[in-house]
Amino acid sequence: MQVHIINKSEHDLPNYETIASAGMDLRANIDEAITLAPLERTIIKTGLFIELPIGYEAQVRPRSGLAAKKGVTVLNAPGTIDADYRGEVGVILVNLSNEDFTIENGERIAQMVIAKHERAEWVEVTELSDTSRGAGGFGSTGVK
Repeated sequence: MQVHIINKSEHDLPNYETIASAGMDLRANIDEAITLAPLERTIIKTGLFIELPIGYEAQVRPRSGLAAKKGVTVLNAPGTIDADYRGEVGVILVNLSNEDFTIENGERIAQMVIAKHERAEWVEVTELSDTSRGAGGFGSTGVK
């Protein structure tokens, strides 16, 4: 599929690193380094503006390496970019580690997955069908 994009950053467009990759890395587009203290959060701009077709969303997700190695993740993961949004793509990063983390211009900060979605039409009823799980949730199916 083709997606219209405006790139106001000095960085290359996001791309798939391998033939089987679902996500494309997003890079920080900042004038100077930003340091996040432990438990601090901020919005990092990317310099990207996209126009998705109706029926698609862009999901902004954490980069697993950044989360595992540095404790830095996307706060509202996955963040959703709707098809009618035309503003700059921003990433809400949070530092969950015990150490300061510095974000440099051009650093890969998150990944973006383009996904098709459906629109639900609610049908109000008085009863739902039975299942073996029923109302069990939050660990009700066991721990192993």
